[in-house]
Amino acid sequence: MDIERIAQEAREFGFTLAAPISIETINPMTAVRDMCSVDKCRAYGKNWACPPACGSVEDCERNIKRYSDAIIVQTTAQLEDDFDFEGMDKAAKMHGYNFVSFHDFLREKYPGTEILALGTGGCMNCKECTYPDEPCRFPEKMVHPMEGYGIMISDVCKRNGIPYNHGRGTLTYIGCYLLKERETNL
Repeated sequence: MDIERIAQEAREFGFTLAAPISIETINPMTAVRDMCSVDKCRAYGKNWACPPACGSVEDCERNIKRYSDAIIVQTTAQLEDDFDFEGMDKAAKMHGYNFVSFHDFLREKYPGTEILALGTGGCMNCKECTYPDEPCRFPEKMVHPMEGYGIMISDVCKRNGIPYNHGRGTLTYIGCYLLKERETNL
């Protein structure tokens, strides 16, 4: 798998930064998951992508280790000031749109590849999630929150030499795509 090419495609897709990262640097932590369980986003226990439905921290770690390659993507916006809520909202929407669109692109262009999308916030593919009564309608499109997986985003950036803070007056949204070629049964 040409992970450098995939990172380049992500940059061409509109991300401010996209770079390969090492799977070994993505280590879920209970302390991060515990922060998620406070439910500030109001998604905890309400969809298949978020805890507890996404599994324990140990389950998430096992799932991550199944993948061979990963890229990190960032959308960084320059804000007018610390209260530029319009700029923050615009950056969030742009990152969310690009993240889902690039996920679709990866699935289309690399059909023999398994993809785990780890994004900002929970899965937003459906207006109303089927959790917990029915299985997920679109498991291949699911986006798990990095925090829900127990991932300390700043730590992953640091361990891979990727900037996390882009300076005063900026806001950065971050996500990752983990990839591996599907095993074929002949």
